[in-house]
Amino acid sequence: MLGNGSNELIELLARTFVKSGEEVVIPHPSFVVYPSIVQAVGGTRVVVPLKDYRIDLPKMRRAITALTKMVFVANPNNPTATIVTAEEVEKFLDKVPDHVIVVFDEAYCDFAAGPDFPDTLEHLRHGKRVVILRTFSKMASLAGLRVGYAVADPDCIALVNRIRQPFNVNTLAQVARAGRPRRRGSHPAIGGGGPGGCAEPVSAALDALGVPHAPSRANFILAEFDDATLVYEELLKRGVIVRPMASFGLDAGAPHHGRHAGGQRPAGRRRSAPCSAREARARVKRASLARA
Repeated sequence: MLGNGSNELIELLARTFVKSGEEVVIPHPSFVVYPSIVQAVGGTRVVVPLKDYRIDLPKMRRAITALTKMVFVANPNNPTATIVTAEEVEKFLDKVPDHVIVVFDEAYCDFAAGPDFPDTLEHLRHGKRVVILRTFSKMASLAGLRVGYAVADPDCIALVNRIRQPFNVNTLAQVARAGRPRRRGSHPAIGGGGPGGCAEPVSAALDALGVPHAPSRANFILAEFDDATLVYEELLKRGVIVRPMASFGLDAGAPHHGRHAGGQRPAGRRRSAPCSAREARARVKRASLARA
């Protein structure tokens, strides 16, 4: 089923299946839409913190009760870009009760391809009560046109279709979707999947600078700084946009985390001038002193 981005499909699933007072298990930090939509439909949010920047599936399983209707698993997770593996997902689904729907939000799955990435479609074929959400916003760069899709068993799709607006995906978006790359990995921005993916150059640069970061399996990377706001402001002056992560609930006090989205560098675009780790630290220190 197509949706006005996978964002609409998340809302449709919650409106279709979650009644007032029923529980939805969500990881934190993760996609910021999950808790707001659960609240909007009158559900109860059961929040499970990440462990080492990764979704903690065993803990999410323990959070499931008789009142639980749905579980959201973003894989790769946003904003950490980490994944849960095929083995972890199989163990998790084997223990999830039949009354629970597990929603795998795989918006960034095209960047995470590898032997350890779960084949959720195969779990669906074997009768597991799962819904797989994917989008053309990331891999096909159609974010502004809003095209996502859900894969689930026919009964599930039929129920959701009852409340879906009839013209939710416009004609221009459908034409653009039809012209997408046909095969996973055929898009030039995809760095072949596997550990590092297309964020690998940024990961290597952060390692050289001694900047802690989560292991990325997407087209972005989450890094930890002494002052993420300062880093954001200084990089913005150089034409590089990073996103401070306070809005995701990562930083209770001073903002320390920032997210950088990467991809293939267009031909002819200049690289920033290289510098040593010592010089990079000196630049940040000078900027900090100047702002003080």
